[in-house]
Amino acid sequence: MSSQQKFRSISLLLIAEVAAMSLWFVSAAVLPDMLRETALSPFRQAALSSGVQAGFVVGALASAILGLADRYDPRRVFAASAVCAGLVNASLLILVPGSIPAIAARVATGALLAGVYPVGMKIAVGWGQKDRGFLVGGLVGALTLGSASPHLIALAGGAEWRLTVAIVSAAAIAAGLLCLAVSLGPYHGKATRFDPSAIATAWTNRRVRFAYAGYLGHMWELYAMWAWIAAATAASYSASLPAAEALRLAKLTAFIAIGTGGLACAFAGSIADRIGKAEVTIVAMALSGASALATAATFGGPVWITFAVVVVWGLTIIPDSAQFSALVADASPPQQAGSLMTFQTALGFALTFATVQITPVLAARFGWPPVLAGLAIGPALGIAAMMRLRRLR
Repeated sequence: MSSQQKFRSISLLLIAEVAAMSLWFVSAAVLPDMLRETALSPFRQAALSSGVQAGFVVGALASAILGLADRYDPRRVFAASAVCAGLVNASLLILVPGSIPAIAARVATGALLAGVYPVGMKIAVGWGQKDRGFLVGGLVGALTLGSASPHLIALAGGAEWRLTVAIVSAAAIAAGLLCLAVSLGPYHGKATRFDPSAIATAWTNRRVRFAYAGYLGHMWELYAMWAWIAAATAASYSASLPAAEALRLAKLTAFIAIGTGGLACAFAGSIADRIGKAEVTIVAMALSGASALATAATFGGPVWITFAVVVVWGLTIIPDSAQFSALVADASPPQQAGSLMTFQTALGFALTFATVQITPVLAARFGWPPVLAGLAIGPALGIAAMMRLRRLR
């Protein structure tokens, strides 16, 4: 296949990924405006975000066990999942905010997104081997930009939160249709039958096992930061700014912090292809863990310092994510890569369900600084796992 066809397919895939993944944090982005309309307990506020994590775990486990990304055309799996996710998310327009049906819709949205993100990785790795770090890095960058986009849309839409929900729902439906125009690459591997032994490889293959362990350390920090950084910075900024101004700046902070990380993913991937994927993960986790501690230390201080530290945190917290997936793909048989990457994400998001749900509860009890500092535990453990992986060479 020509390089032009590769460029076209990867470009379309990245656009589709950005649009579809905008569904993930839409509830977190509109939560302050939603609360003006309906009073919600801290548990239900968190459940609107953690429900997506829980649904994703269920969907990813089912996809991994059944080998959907390896047995069927991943473009159709992506398309069907994105369209259905957009339709389910649109139900928030008519459901009572924070109600049990609304939380259930967020769980269902997460389950359907398991057919978008891991399946997108399966399509991406089929387009290269030597530049696999760059390809997966680009895909995770697209996921990151998509995750950041609701904060920008919510900022532009002001208090009308339903407009944000409608925009991201329509974007996800368009993403599913767009993915049908993507071509599969020359390295695409397909399993001819359901093979449950693919999941056993996650334990028997030491390289895969350590990549999983590093990924779990990374995920301990990532989604708790992404889901609640707007709330945390709003609380920090309120120490020196009026509440309304602090909230607007917090939304902008969240978008910039998450979005800049997305832009760094492809760059980090190209470096990883040259110096090593494990090395990139170690550097990224060291920087993001230090940034978590610095954010805790500057909480409630001068706004510009906290803003700068949080942006650095967002810049460094995500570039390693793609490399964990690329490491799994490198160490896996081609016909099992999709299932093993999907299983990896299922384990990671199972962990994030707990961290996303408990973060605001702990913050309400102990304050944001110790909670933010505690997120640095994950990168520390992740670095230890990746050091062991490097010794297997």
